[in-house]
Order: sequence, then structure tokens, then C-alpha cells
Amino acid sequence: MKYTLTFIICFFIGSTSFAQKSVLLDSYFNNEFKKGPNGEKVSWHYKWDETAISGFSILGDTFKKNGFKLATLFDAPTAVNLKGYAVYVIVDPDNLKDSPTPNYMDDKSVSAISAWVKAGGVLVMFANDSANAELKHFNKLANVFGINFNNEMINHVTNDVTREGGGVDTKNNNMFATAKMVYMKDACSIAVKGDAYPLLKQKNDIIIAGSNYGKGLVVAIGDPWLYNEYVNGKLQVEFENDKGANDLVTWLKNKLNNIAK
Repeated sequence: MKYTLTFIICFFIGSTSFAQKSVLLDSYFNNEFKKGPNGEKVSWHYKWDETAISGFSILGDTFKKNGFKLATLFDAPTAVNLKGYAVYVIVDPDNLKDSPTPNYMDDKSVSAISAWVKAGGVLVMFANDSANAELKHFNKLANVFGINFNNEMINHVTNDVTREGGGVDTKNNNMFATAKMVYMKDACSIAVKGDAYPLLKQKNDIIIAGSNYGKGLVVAIGDPWLYNEYVNGKLQVEFENDKGANDLVTWLKNKLNNIAK
């Protein structure tokens, strides 16, 4: 079972008031199903209401505590169905292992999302190693902003019991105000060009990158470290993913507020 994630967040600034900011979670590019107790198909993996370790309920609560409202999009993104939302989250775009008929990122979706960001959105993309995330089509979107998720695994963990090798130092990083080290295992490295730039490095590899695009901002993260298994406070004491989740959401909220000025 794969508890990994690729994840995109978009903030849109328009004429709508965002006193109550809304986080729109994709359930189109990430559209996995499993059998329920009676054999029925159940949508799962990184869902707001999913309280299992594979879910996003804790991250959703973190957004809510920071003043955001949660929503889910089951269709491909368009200018119409993205309009009015403050945050758009795309989690773990499916490969053939996840779905026999994956919905790959296509040119039409790239055009809709990039135009939305250019108008004042903040797009945050969480990826993963290529065995667990569909990067080829996903990079069609990332490449628009000078970002590429590499087919290269970093922070590989061979013994998940001791969790050795998965730590990322976040001390003195502007994105993480309180967390000093977070756990991001088996991430993909990130390459940048043009207006894109590193936001956090793991040794010599970029693990978080940013890019200014029009009025908006793009943030790309090489690991899906914010699902319930790793933000429930049960990691080794030195790993502060729960604090890191709140730091990231707070950082994004501040960026959104600055763009809106």
C-alpha cells in the first residue's frame, strides 16, 4: 500500500473577497478507489474526510485552524470551477499502479491552472519519487514555471521502523517558523531554471522550490510528507511534521495576504 503523495496547492486572487479562504482538494488527477466493507467502490487516499493514516484529515484541520474552508473538486480544472477558491490542492496524480485509467495532466488543464496562477494565484506542488507518482505529465505543469520534478530519489529510507535518513533540517528557514527538522522520506529532487529558485535544500539537492509567475507564486515540494501517518505526533521526537504542517500553511496564508494587498 502506498502512503505517498503528490500534492498541488493553488491560491487565486480575484475580485472575490477571501475573508473565508477556501481550500479546493483535487479528486480527479488523484482518483483512487478501494473496496468498502460491502464490496462497494470507496474513494480514498489523501481525502479531507479520510481519518486513516492515508488521509488528509489532519492537514485539513490545520487549514481550518488557519481560517480556511475545505472543498473538493471531482472534475478537471477549468477557469469556471477554479474561480472563487483560495487554495487548489492536487494530491498524488495517479499512475497505472494507482488506476487502470489515470487522468493525466493535459494541455487544457495546464492552460487553465497557469492562467489562474498568472492572475494572482499561489500554486504549491507536492511530488514524490517516480515509482509512486506520475511525473512525466505532471511536469507539463511544473515546467511552465521553470520547475522540474526529477526522476531521482533522495532521502531514501531503508528501515522505516527507525526512520533513519528521512530527516530534513528546517532550522533558520523562512518557511518553517517553529519546526527545526521534518521527515520527508523517498522524495524526488527538483531542478529549477529561469525565475524558479530553491526554498529548501537537503544537502546539495533542492527539495522545495519556488517560482514567481505573473501576479502569482508557485511552490514545489518533492515529498508528500503531510498525510496523517506523518503529522499525528507519533514520529521520533526530533521530527516535527505536525509543527511543519502548521508552519507551511501559515507561510502560504501570509503569501496569499501579501499578494492580495
